[in-house]
Amino acid sequence: MDLQRRWWSPHGVVFLSSACVMILELVASRIVAPRLGVSLYTWTSIIGVILAGISLGNYIGGKLADRWASFPLLGCVFSFAALLCLGVLWLNNDLHDWVLSSHVPLLLAVVTYVAAVFFLPSVALGSVSPIVVKLSLKDLEHSGATVGKLSAWASVGSIVGTFATGFFLISWFGTKAIVLLVAITLELMGLWFLLAEAHRAKIRLMVGITLLLFAVLVLFLHKKGFLCRECPVESDYYCIRVFERVLEGHRVRALVLDRLVHSYTDLDDPTNLKYGYEEIYAQVIQPFLRHNPAPRVLCIGGGGYTFPRYLEITLPESQIKVIEIDPAVTEVAHVAFGLPRDTRIQTYNMDARYFLAHENKEKYDLIFGDAFNDYSVPFHLTTLEFDRLVAQALDEKGLYVVNIVDGGRRGHFLRAYVRTLQRVFPHVAVIPWGAHWRQAARTTFVIVAARQPLNLGALHHRPLEVQELEAYLAQEEPLVLTDDFVPVDNLLAPVFEDSARG
Repeated sequence: MDLQRRWWSPHGVVFLSSACVMILELVASRIVAPRLGVSLYTWTSIIGVILAGISLGNYIGGKLADRWASFPLLGCVFSFAALLCLGVLWLNNDLHDWVLSSHVPLLLAVVTYVAAVFFLPSVALGSVSPIVVKLSLKDLEHSGATVGKLSAWASVGSIVGTFATGFFLISWFGTKAIVLLVAITLELMGLWFLLAEAHRAKIRLMVGITLLLFAVLVLFLHKKGFLCRECPVESDYYCIRVFERVLEGHRVRALVLDRLVHSYTDLDDPTNLKYGYEEIYAQVIQPFLRHNPAPRVLCIGGGGYTFPRYLEITLPESQIKVIEIDPAVTEVAHVAFGLPRDTRIQTYNMDARYFLAHENKEKYDLIFGDAFNDYSVPFHLTTLEFDRLVAQALDEKGLYVVNIVDGGRRGHFLRAYVRTLQRVFPHVAVIPWGAHWRQAARTTFVIVAARQPLNLGALHHRPLEVQELEAYLAQEEPLVLTDDFVPVDNLLAPVFEDSARG
């Protein structure tokens, strides 16, 4: 008891508990990304659920503090929080299929999943502060200063936890290791406070039970494989996985970013394009290349560098630049997808919009957009303002070619995206992948935009006729995406639901 009293630092306790909350919140986005993607919905659910948990924890902690405020109570709360943090690694795996298999609206499914995994740890950590406040109050005359200092230290802990996780911890350790470290830290804190009254038999029993439960849960997680890194490479942006398969008799290597296969690369023949939209890319530019066999090319999004490598090999005089925001993806392309270290492709690891707005000094003949990750769409690359930046960087006779995912029977995002492009480019064509795209729950569309009339007559996949496209766009009120109004996640939500229901 004396040792704990001497080292008792209420400011340090709230600092640590608040830091753990923010670490858990930041890590939550990466934990759910391989299953739910990263969108406005997932972030909203994470923030809302954790705030709700903290609020309920504050209420419960206040009730507990008024009746039983003590070091052993604080120890029990920390130990319970440690067990619940370990539970995150279990629930995020075993709960996944159960939650997403039910036919419920997307918003409810995402909120339910996030709440089931992260709500209870947030409640436990939220109950720490009221107990610490109760233990710290010496007299009512200085209660304002005491509560103010504790709140300030809690805020500093939240800030430190946020910056440390976002800038360092995820790239250093990975999400599972971080959750395990948070759980171990909380368990050590719990044992520290429980040992304040270790002379009591009940407390010694509590210490034994706590250690046993913690050890059993760790062993359970280890046996189930939940402590192993799910991602061989876990960057600041993606869970990156690579696997091999055989497509049409060819050995190909696939790149998976979070939950989407982003590219297929034929290791024996990099010019053998296996992804449908990349085949359309190659066909679209053929008429252009007859007049300009050495184009200046900008690729927005690198992925497995499949198409940039195709261009590098088939157009030996071309100048190719790739904007890939994640340097880890570029490194994986070198290591696993055969991108030579001495490639002619120039890579810029930065955001595409920042590059076009501040770094770019050149004009391009061809600009390819391939930065949209399934339904996790970087919305700032869909707006009217971004399209104007693309137009400024594009030669007068150049082409802007981009692929998006939407559902033909929905088409909300497709219509808005095309309407927005039409504000900047007088000629916009839409090429759906598949003859029955109107009935499909999920379809890839290649969109071509230019200032000059388009020559797309030789494509294997038929572009929509002008009248056909206008009739399709006219099914909804015109919506132009701007930096002030860009509800991409809302437009794609029905497609996500349709795809999930098969």
